[in-house]
Amino acid sequence: MKLGNHIRRYRFETGDISQETLANEVGVTRQTIHSIEKNKFIPSTLLAFKIARFFRCKVEDIFYIADDGNN
Repeated sequence: MKLGNHIRRYRFETGDISQETLANEVGVTRQTIHSIEKNKFIPSTLLAFKIARFFRCKVEDIFYIADDGNN
């Protein structure tokens, strides 16, 4: 299992905001947002909630558990 996300989709649906803008709003670097979007980094619970709060939605709307076929 792996953690997937819809951050990129939410960025574009919310006024086409950049990774840099989102990063500044939640207190991380642009590289962190990029790594989360590419599933190379799993955010902390706190960061996941900050991202969801920024987009005014639930954590489960942005993050989901995906079956990677290795179960």
